Amino acid sequence: MSTQPAPARAVVIYSGGMDSFTVLHQALAEGYDVYPVSFHYGQRHAKELECARAVCESLKLKHQVIDLRSITPLIDNSALTGDIEVPQGDYAPDNLATTVVPNRNMIMLSLAVGYAVNIEAGICFYGAHGGDHVIYPDCRPEFVEAMNSVSQIANLQPVKIHAPFLLDDKASILRRGLDLGLDYSQTWTCYQGEAKACGQCSACRERLGAFAACHITDPIAYQA
Repeated sequence: MSTQPAPARAVVIYSGGMDSFTVLHQALAEGYDVYPVSFHYGQRHAKELECARAVCESLKLKHQVIDLRSITPLIDNSALTGDIEVPQGDYAPDNLATTVVPNRNMIMLSLAVGYAVNIEAGICFYGAHGGDHVIYPDCRPEFVEAMNSVSQIANLQPVKIHAPFLLDDKASILRRGLDLGLDYSQTWTCYQGEAKACGQCSACRERLGAFAACHITDPIAYQA
């Protein structure tokens, strides 16, 4: 009697936001044996980790949450990790530079690749997308390509870094998730760490814009 080969393993960097939520389910839809990994780096919106934990529990996935708060003093010159006020308004270089966390994605990808090597996974997914290119250098195609090249030679086992929505905007990612039947009430996007999303920070505004473009209502609660 023939047996089916075990599915290939994949590490997914899973923040708990809507982009990585979609990436997680995209990897599952492609048939991977998924190993989600999340990072607590002192972000004020750590509520996203609660969403990630709940989703992984519901999917019965082995979820690693890596505590990086000891390095927060090294990366606290950011509105997301320090005392700088979170800017409001749409994504634009003049008001969002303060939300850049120094070297964040390189740190996360380095650890995720190490995890992939450790469990013999050949691929690492993460959720960089086209809407991030204006502000965040570590979400741009040239960064992903360079990190992918390095991850091929950094260990005895090469690991592919894959950002499936690298050239897509938020609305396109949402459409893909809706095609997969995803429930976005299970995600958190707001840069503020409060009980309800603020609706005013750039992350909220981009999210709301995506839902408007898809002609549906965002299922999470917002402050009045």
